[in-house]
Amino acid sequence: MSERVLIAPSVLAADFARLGEEVRAVDEAGADWIHLDIMDGHFVPNISFGPEVVRALRPLSAKPFDVHLMIQPYEPYLEAFARAGADLITIHPEAGPHLHRGLQTIRALGKRAGVALNPGTPIEAIEPVLDELDLVLVMSVNPGFGGQRFIRASLDKIRRARALLAGRGIRLEVDGGINAETAPEAVAAGADVLVAGSAIFGTGDYRAAIEGLRPSVVA
Repeated sequence: MSERVLIAPSVLAADFARLGEEVRAVDEAGADWIHLDIMDGHFVPNISFGPEVVRALRPLSAKPFDVHLMIQPYEPYLEAFARAGADLITIHPEAGPHLHRGLQTIRALGKRAGVALNPGTPIEAIEPVLDELDLVLVMSVNPGFGGQRFIRASLDKIRRARALLAGRGIRLEVDGGINAETAPEAVAAGADVLVAGSAIFGTGDYRAAIEGLRPSVVA
């Protein structure tokens, strides 16, 4: 693996009563990206927050904001999240009728574009849009809630995605059940960005938690 593996704490697992402090804390603890899960209670069975919360958090960290849209439809909201401070916006193939157009719109807004693959979504879904991608996100749990267990069948999908992305400079992110045990397996399969929620925010020492993942993910 030619590039350093990145750690992206998911604020979905943070203390929402202290969300700004939590973002500052993981930034200072060594996070590479800040992962923001946007849920609508429709595409996934939970509701999180919208672009105004992203806007409020934006001044608190200079780290890239990795915004994962679990909303349907996503197209009416792309500009709002871009203006709120997203650096990278990831969408789901099932959440809109025009995946290619959605990715083009994200890039036209000056942001990096990603596609997320649910456990039941085949890897072939990204083949027609590879030229529009900056990131592929393999969900290793079903989206909608934090704290779920890693789906081990995801490792084969990560391997297949890595083979498909070879030589393209597209990041391969994994989200769901990532901890000190599963992180090295995901990286060995080809991941180069790891989203971790409760494995970081569920501890009393964010720096130690982030650094605890890094020995397993040194390229």
